[in-house]
Amino acid sequence: MTILKKIKENLFLVAVALAYIIMLIINPTMGLESVKNSGYYIKEMLMIMPVIFILTALLELWIPKVKIMRYLGKDAGVKGVFLSFVVGSISAGPIYAAFPMCVMLHKKGASIRNIVIILSSWAVIKVPMLLNEAKFLGLKFMAIRWVLSVLAVIVFSWIAAKIIKEEDLPAEGKLKSGVYINRDACMGCTICSKNYPELFEMERKKAIVKTHKGDSLDLDKLQEAIKACPVTAIEYSEDF
Repeated sequence: MTILKKIKENLFLVAVALAYIIMLIINPTMGLESVKNSGYYIKEMLMIMPVIFILTALLELWIPKVKIMRYLGKDAGVKGVFLSFVVGSISAGPIYAAFPMCVMLHKKGASIRNIVIILSSWAVIKVPMLLNEAKFLGLKFMAIRWVLSVLAVIVFSWIAAKIIKEEDLPAEGKLKSGVYINRDACMGCTICSKNYPELFEMERKKAIVKTHKGDSLDLDKLQEAIKACPVTAIEYSEDF
């Protein structure tokens, strides 16, 4: 039973292993070449991913959640789309290096559409890749392909945002340290900005949290603002 349970838990890996075994039996040369190629990519991942995880962790600490929500969230609009293209286009490394960073950005408030744009631009319109494309295929080819790719990414990111729901992606089980406003729930009543103007302000008829240090919070005023919010859109956690 234990073996069957392990197989069910690692069904994908078992299927991959069986595919390699079958390939080695049917065509040993192709099978060995596939194993070598897989070993090369695994080695590459082992060298790159630890660095990516460290950089992602540092970015998560350095960039406040409110900043991500403001510039890459649902309400970021054209500004968010543009910044997402910039982030993806100036990136370095293989596409799988983008996944941990995108998970972190989504957990801190980046919209699904902007996540799709970052991943897509990382994959097909990175600046280093464009330079090589222009060198080997010509500037005109590169420019036309870039324009068409950007248009396609914009369209497909919009479609993806309509189909993929927030709950379909990994989410934080618990609110991390700090003050958070659910802008989808916020009705723009301005009560929080009036009760605690040092912490809250209005932007596009929605409340946002100003940049602040954790030890500078007036917890009494914060609790009053939380209780006064008619739609309970304000959350606070002091746990690290």
